[in-house]
Amino acid sequence: MAETGRFRVLVVEDSAELAEERVRELRRQGYVASRVESGAKALSAHTQADLVLLDLDLPDIDGLEVCRLIREVDDKPIVSLTARDNELDRVLALQAGADDCVVVSCGLREIMARIEAVLRRVYPRPEREPVLSVGPLRIDGATREIRLHGEPVDVTAKEFELLHMLAANSESVVSRKELMARVWGSRWGDSSRTIDTHVRSLRAKLGSHSWIITVRGVGYRMGRG
Repeated sequence: MAETGRFRVLVVEDSAELAEERVRELRRQGYVASRVESGAKALSAHTQADLVLLDLDLPDIDGLEVCRLIREVDDKPIVSLTARDNELDRVLALQAGADDCVVVSCGLREIMARIEAVLRRVYPRPEREPVLSVGPLRIDGATREIRLHGEPVDVTAKEFELLHMLAANSESVVSRKELMARVWGSRWGDSSRTIDTHVRSLRAKLGSHSWIITVRGVGYRMGRG
């Protein structure tokens, strides 16, 4: 999640005009929005977004395939857009892993409402929580901000939840199974890729491997930088 606590939305759309319109409206609504014009770029850029707004009609890779490939490695919400108002397209999008499928003709207001509804479901706002401090690292559960030595650290929503959970249990080792259940709401058997990707990204952003300690065969615990 962006340092201001706002959600980051990646707009995947090959039409510059439509993409700019959606990015502009997202920013007006308070989101941090960026755009890529192809499926290949979406497969790289989605890692730094909290939600993907994915047009299914892309010039290089079928949008359904892009949706499936993102879902294989991440469970971030995906709102797909289709130009065809038929049940089959919507069903295929949902089966490919989309959280919602919106017909473009519905208009921007409905697209924004669908995004908001998906985010409420996936990232429910917790009750006011105290700020967790681990040395110079401060994790604010209310604003969902992370600061290190007073400087904001730009993280995704899942990265925030992962670090917050480790800090809230700083005296314990948190198992991989528990992390998947509590952060991702999942009981996936093969969790290695998802967890390792997020831990690797957090270590890079915090500037040190010692903030998150690997306990081999068990899980992770909070370090001290």
